[in-house]
Amino acid sequence: MLYQLHELKSAMLLPLTALAQATSRTFANPVSPLSRMPGATSLAAGYELLYRLGKDYKKPPFDIRSVRCHGREVPVVEQVIVEKPFCRLLRFKRYADDPVTIRLLKDDPVVLVCAPLSGHHATLLRDTVRTLLQHHKVYVTDWVDARMVPLEDGTFRLADYVHYIQEFIRHIGADNLHVVSVCQPAVPVLAAIALQASAGEPTPKTMTMMGGPIDARRSPTAVNALATNKSFEWFESNVIHTVPANYPGQRRKVYPGFLQHAGFVATNPDRHLSAHYNYYRNLVDGDLDDAAAHVRFYDEYNAVLDMAAEYYLDTIRDVFQEFRLARGIWEIEGKRVRPQDISGTALLTIEGELDDITGAGQTAAAHDLCSGIPGARKQHITAAGCGHYGIFSGRRWREEIYPRLRAFIANHR
Repeated sequence: MLYQLHELKSAMLLPLTALAQATSRTFANPVSPLSRMPGATSLAAGYELLYRLGKDYKKPPFDIRSVRCHGREVPVVEQVIVEKPFCRLLRFKRYADDPVTIRLLKDDPVVLVCAPLSGHHATLLRDTVRTLLQHHKVYVTDWVDARMVPLEDGTFRLADYVHYIQEFIRHIGADNLHVVSVCQPAVPVLAAIALQASAGEPTPKTMTMMGGPIDARRSPTAVNALATNKSFEWFESNVIHTVPANYPGQRRKVYPGFLQHAGFVATNPDRHLSAHYNYYRNLVDGDLDDAAAHVRFYDEYNAVLDMAAEYYLDTIRDVFQEFRLARGIWEIEGKRVRPQDISGTALLTIEGELDDITGAGQTAAAHDLCSGIPGARKQHITAAGCGHYGIFSGRRWREEIYPRLRAFIANHR
């Protein structure tokens, strides 16, 4: 019923948001007589804010058309390499027309970026991908909104996530592959590589874990507290809802994106309130660059997806309540996940000093679990002054963290 009420609310707001947008443009358009009346700028800004607060946010595109690498600006084409019901493996193919650049691009290491499946779309990693493309061939996991997956395509569990990662690694080839997991996928990515190592399969050259809950018992945050303060049955009864009939995935059980978005906002309500007030002031004062930066961020932040109920509940239980990976008791289809069996893959962990989602030490816990990797092939970075999102996007990511990640990959080719 909650999902249906949300859809009803969205439908009722649609004409109001359209009216707010039209009114804002009327007061802002210089050819309109209303734009010259006293207070027109403030009215235009207010209606624009109302429009953005009420509108629906769709998945934005990656929109990476070109990148500068090896001293040249080269075009980039987004390609779907593997398509599965709940995920697409994307490649961002770089092109060049001179022999020297072609050879340099061909020799670049291959990176698989494992995007989080925790509410936002993979496009949240646009800055991560664009930066990596300067010196790497880049693949990305692009998770599908569960409400768009027909019920006949079956269920999706945390174990399926692990199998997807394994399939993508095999498809690309582990020989020159470097896996980067951003936030939530650190756990299933480590499991995927561990199971391959236990089976004697080739494993990637390196694996980088960025802000992921490998051991959520360490320095628990408000996110961890929510998962442990409520029972598994509470989550099952209170946050799982049925996709309504106006979507391809009708009747599928999901954890809705709008609930996750409400949780995101509730963790820092004052910050979001200030951001929207500043956006209003920027519009009034004519600071269009700052206003555009606000729009870019919230176009991404407010675009959320539904997660399959089975996957979400597995994650709550296995990662945040029972800590199965950290305790060495996680089994997938009867096979124990043994990170200690990994020996040929170098390990880099990255944490943000000010991360309020994944607490200090949660990602670094991978070093203790991966006891089979020699110490010389392990490295940890704590990014000073970085919050959760700052370790993979923004100035600190580009100028401080990425150069060290790039060097790590280069050193272990």
